[in-house]
Amino acid sequence: MGLFSRLIAKVKGESGSQISASDWQELERALIESDLGVKGVSEIIELAKKERGEDIESSLTSALSSWLSTNSRQLASNSDRLTTVMVVGVNGTGKTTSTAKLASLLNNDGAKVVLAAADTFRAAATEQLQTWGARLNLEVVAGPQNGDPASVAFNGAAAAKESNASYLIVDTAGRLHTKSDLMDELGKVRRVIEKLTPVDEVLLVVDATTGQNGINQAKIFAESVSVTGLILTKLDGSAKGGIALAIERETKIPIKFIGTGEGAGDFAAFDATTYLQGLFQA
Repeated sequence: MGLFSRLIAKVKGESGSQISASDWQELERALIESDLGVKGVSEIIELAKKERGEDIESSLTSALSSWLSTNSRQLASNSDRLTTVMVVGVNGTGKTTSTAKLASLLNNDGAKVVLAAADTFRAAATEQLQTWGARLNLEVVAGPQNGDPASVAFNGAAAAKESNASYLIVDTAGRLHTKSDLMDELGKVRRVIEKLTPVDEVLLVVDATTGQNGINQAKIFAESVSVTGLILTKLDGSAKGGIALAIERETKIPIKFIGTGEGAGDFAAFDATTYLQGLFQA
């Protein structure tokens, strides 16, 4: 059932009865549990109380559309040079898997992709990306565990340029001793890459099931690195449907891709119109 279908049914008065205070509280609780955030839910409930009747769906759609980012959801692309994408985020969000899935999507569209395994601090991250690379028949540039991530990224950029690749996708570290350590490391990786080629995108991976914590992560990364877009993972039956709305409203960063499963094909561009429509489907 769509996130707002129950609310709309109540407001339209399918039962012909007035909505009680307890009904409003129940609806409010359900929306909060869907990770819309308390402030957002309060606004929706107030709007619903004012707009009772046939206008409720269009009014809600208009209000919710205003929450979404107006920035482009298209992945950067350059016809005359390498396009470089850094994938960032905390460990456990599906960052390395998302890196591989994005590479698979671009590869299927005919782009030549090189991967750089610059998450050298996490055990098995390099091996994980190399396994994906072998499966997808893509070049993976790697280095020693606990080695210098910036060095791996630099070598990846050099290899991608040498092979005339369309895209370089760099999987970065997701955890160091402190937040400042991590952000400093990401900054260093970017600076080193840009000695050879511009960084066109910084995509932040956020786990949809972490709710408000995911929003906090997005704010921290946005403050420290120039995030251009989001990859929202685990947006499946177990995820709360409102997180996409809440995170874009709070950060103004566009969701560019969503991951819905473990397979290479469980990854797609985020369509805001389709997403909104789904929130109202019974």
